[in-house]
Amino acid sequence: MNLVVTTEHRFACTPDGAIWTQTMFAYPFWTRYLEIFDRVRVVARVLEVPSIPPDWQRADGEKVTFASIPHYIGLGQYLLKAKKVQCAARNAVGKSDAVILRLGSQIATCIEPMLRQTGHPYGVEVVSDPADAFAPGAIEHPLSPFFRWWFPRLLQNQCAGACGVAYVTERALQLRYPPARNAFSTHCSDVELPDVAFVPVPRLSHPSSGTMTLVNVGSMAQTYKGQDVLIDAVAACIQERLDIKLILIGDGKHRSALEARVAKLGIEDRVCFFGQISAGDAVRTQLDRADLFILPSKTEGMPRAMLEAMARGLPCIGSTVGGIPELLPPEDTVLPGDITALKQKILEVLTNPERLSYMSARNLEKAKEYRDEILHQRRNEFYRQLRERTKAWREQK
Repeated sequence: MNLVVTTEHRFACTPDGAIWTQTMFAYPFWTRYLEIFDRVRVVARVLEVPSIPPDWQRADGEKVTFASIPHYIGLGQYLLKAKKVQCAARNAVGKSDAVILRLGSQIATCIEPMLRQTGHPYGVEVVSDPADAFAPGAIEHPLSPFFRWWFPRLLQNQCAGACGVAYVTERALQLRYPPARNAFSTHCSDVELPDVAFVPVPRLSHPSSGTMTLVNVGSMAQTYKGQDVLIDAVAACIQERLDIKLILIGDGKHRSALEARVAKLGIEDRVCFFGQISAGDAVRTQLDRADLFILPSKTEGMPRAMLEAMARGLPCIGSTVGGIPELLPPEDTVLPGDITALKQKILEVLTNPERLSYMSARNLEKAKEYRDEILHQRRNEFYRQLRERTKAWREQK
């Protein structure tokens, strides 16, 4: 049986027809579905480009193909191409295909009504929370209040209509977007944590006589990762004469605004923008060089970057959104957008070596709950349930 999977991630296509990605969803990600399904067809936006940088990765490959959706960014461009996008998305689904919709997703929203109308079973993977994504301060858009009302209701209906739901959180998203009573439900993060992702032992922190390094990994395509809040908190810590520097890993259209914010605060010598770097060893190297990972997000599903940092035994501070409270204890979290609280938390943690050591040990043990072999079993059971229910539906027709 073939599987169709939707995603909001954007890809690039070179003249030879190869599909490429810069940061995530490379070919190995899609092979996880091939243990249960014969082939995978990914439905996603694809931009045709003459060439790609050397650090990009192939996304297609043996038994993994792409159904290209006309490329667009934002609501305005979508509205201009809406009919073509909807047509391409619906045509990507065959009558005998199993279907997984990664939500929330505009592409999935183009497909789901057609599935519901025909009774075609579908599974969903809930990877984000629109209620938080469009909360005040998370995304700057004049229609954010409407989106915050509309998209959570849409997601609730999509989950209620699915025959199976896989959440990236253990509890948080399930409470807001519950599955149908007869649906199969499980939880499994998208994170990939093979043995090599883990350090063998926790860190032993000692009183520091030098500069301590903070690190953040997150997209700058929107403001919801909270880098602006982090920069302000770091500036406040520096005013308190804390000897720190900040490494920001990631890129996007808001990077220039963040760089201007750093310049305005006069801390250019304390903040380094690394840009986008390849996942895996390159990111782990930067995590290993840091003393504290901070993710003051305004919205989250289950943050893969934080789990990767925890697997390196890195102490972490996060905000109280999405799945972060499932990873960190209350004493290591702050409310989103609270610069003063984040500054105070950084000061508390970095001036307490014993606490840093405890956080390292705790985070490493918690990350082990997300090892590949554990998540692999949950995912495969979800895929098997979808395959069987799709097969039963086909036989009834």
